Amino acid sequence: MNHSVASDSDDIGISDPRVTANILAAGAVVWRWSADGAIEIAVVHRQKYDDWSLPKGKLDPGETPMVAAVREVAEETGLRCRIGRYLGHVTYPVTGHRKLKRVDYWAAAVLDGEFEVNSEVDALQWHRVDQVMDRLSYPMDRRIVRSFLRLPPDTTTLLVVRHAKAGRRGRFAGPDEERPLEKSGIEQALLLVPNLLAFGATEIHSAPPVRCMDTVRPLADELGVDIVPEPLLSEKGYAAAPQEALSRVRTLASPDTVRVICSQGKVIPYLLGEWAEIDGVTLPPARNRKGSAWVLSIADGRLVAADHLDKALRPR
Repeated sequence: MNHSVASDSDDIGISDPRVTANILAAGAVVWRWSADGAIEIAVVHRQKYDDWSLPKGKLDPGETPMVAAVREVAEETGLRCRIGRYLGHVTYPVTGHRKLKRVDYWAAAVLDGEFEVNSEVDALQWHRVDQVMDRLSYPMDRRIVRSFLRLPPDTTTLLVVRHAKAGRRGRFAGPDEERPLEKSGIEQALLLVPNLLAFGATEIHSAPPVRCMDTVRPLADELGVDIVPEPLLSEKGYAAAPQEALSRVRTLASPDTVRVICSQGKVIPYLLGEWAEIDGVTLPPARNRKGSAWVLSIADGRLVAADHLDKALRPR
């Protein structure tokens, strides 16, 4: 994963080059608004360790960190959440092994659900931000909470996907607009579905080329929604009217819904680069490969954070 909010300085662990983070896990800062408008953060008690921590757990085989974060929160807390802004990762040695565990964290807004005691967690408490630091057992968790508190909690999420693999232009005899996904591209499109759903995707927009529409069609089928065509976000549309295209993308960021946009390689880097420059955000380095995605976090109409998902979309 490439992230605008995480660097090697976010790691906690040992620096022995012979030890690698070969145990992967994911978790979240689960938050909600209290009745009087304060932010509350969920902290769980694990009876096995007698500690208070943020909900987290190891990735299942074939699972990505984003999907694991949502699943683990649900299993430990009983709460259904959608993840949003990436908060960084921590690494630490596993007791009794020359191994490191890496845990990636996201902010997670509660949608519904209710806590029930389970095999891992016997208590859940909600704490306001001025109390939660004292309750957490580990400095690593406090570091992640500080990352969460650097920006507004209720950021709007906008997901921007580059279309999946569609072969080479010169090898397709028909109009380029009609070039379809190849077999590996179809597989990429299917893999996108659970990962985009982890962020709460509900509405889909796409540039008109077939390879763009077909990249998000499996998600549209899963949600039972239509794909809204966005001519300005095709390569031709963007080249003709780049400012109008940027304005259109910014209007698609809505606090009421999580939208997915599928576009092309000669659009996404330049459009996002200009948006980031306007709002003073440094984008992480990214190759913008086919089938990758950007998770944009917007607050009060401004881009405040960006996270690029590439390798993270490939099941572990």
